[in-house]
Parts: sequence; structure tokens; C-alpha cells
Amino acid sequence: MNNSQKNENIEDNGSIITKKDGISIETITVIGQVEGHYFLPENQKSTKYEHLIPLIVEAEQSEDTKGVLVILNTVGGDVEAGLALAEMIAGMSKPTVSIVVGGGHSIGVPLAVSAKRSFIVPSATMTVHPVRITGLVIGAPQTYTYFEKMQERITDFIVSHSDCSKEKFESLLAGNFDMATDQGTILDGKQAVDVGLIDEVGGLSEALSCLNEMISNEQPQL
Repeated sequence: MNNSQKNENIEDNGSIITKKDGISIETITVIGQVEGHYFLPENQKSTKYEHLIPLIVEAEQSEDTKGVLVILNTVGGDVEAGLALAEMIAGMSKPTVSIVVGGGHSIGVPLAVSAKRSFIVPSATMTVHPVRITGLVIGAPQTYTYFEKMQERITDFIVSHSDCSKEKFESLLAGNFDMATDQGTILDGKQAVDVGLIDEVGGLSEALSCLNEMISNEQPQL
């Protein structure tokens, strides 16, 4: 089998559909920076949210696809684009499992917790920090209100899709020991589980086993 035959099911956006024992699983990757309303430089690795949304809809609608695995190694990115993807994944009726490898930083946190079950490898890290904005900033009360409301949207989503309490998450946002030039908290795999953001420490085999079990539990029994 040549390389083109081996990779014929891998899309340009990194998604792939695999089948085992007649059960199809779609794997979706979120790599680099989440690109939203503005184009990122060509030399920067990014995931375009408008590419992933149709894949999520396709997986939800497809009779063949029984579950979705989301693999994350992201530095974060556009807040609205990241939340849009997280809401799409959270709104799926089919079994979904996420796994953080490398990093699940910033807006990657909502994406990680959006699946019905979440995993993180021991060496991965997750950065929790307050929302920030680039471009024109006006020194007016409305600016503060805008920041506050945006942070509330992110916090409420994370808290409602994980076992991390709002008080605990806000204390992570306010951390001032981990980053020299920023505010927030950096968590390794075990710490992310300990605070309730992620369900389990585990690798690919554990994530796939969990997803297959979830699919099996949803199959009609004779």
C-alpha cells in the first residue's frame, strides 16, 4: 500500500474517519492557534473554525459516524471562534471524547471540556488566564464591561461543562505565581484533573476505549 492510499481518508484540515468492528469514529484536531474573524500569518500553524463547523455538523448528521474524538494541541486564539466550536461540540447528541496532548491553553480550555468525557496526557499543560484583547482599547467604562461580560461567558461555559467550581476557576484566573508577565495559572495533566477541569489523566488508548464504551452503551440491545 503506497502513502497516497494510506492517507486517502485524511482531509486537509486533519480530520479522519476510522472504522473498527463496523463502528466509525471521526477524529477532529484543533492544532496551533484557533483562527477566527481575521487571517493569521501564513507561517503560523492554525485551525480555521469555519473548517471545523461543517465537520461537526457532518458527524452529528451521519448515520455511519457513531462518535467523535477531539484531539487538542492549541495555544488558544479567537475567543468567539473557540466558543463557537466548543458550543457545537457540547451540543452534539453523539458520544464525544476530547484529549489534550501538548497543550490546551486559553480558549483551548472550553474546547477541552466541551466533550462528554475529557482526557489529558500527563505531560500536557493547560493555561488558564483572564481574557485579553488586541487592537484599539478605549479607556472607558464600556471597555471594562465588555471584558467582564466576555470573561463571564467563558467562565460559565467551563464551569457548566466540567467539575471545576466557579470559585476555583476564578482563583486560577487570578493566579500570579506561574507567569512572569501575565496573570493566571499553568496546570499540568494531573493538576488539571485535580481541580476538576479534565475528567481523567490518560493517553490515546484510554480515550479511545472510553469513546468505544460510550458508543457501545448507546447501541440497541437485542
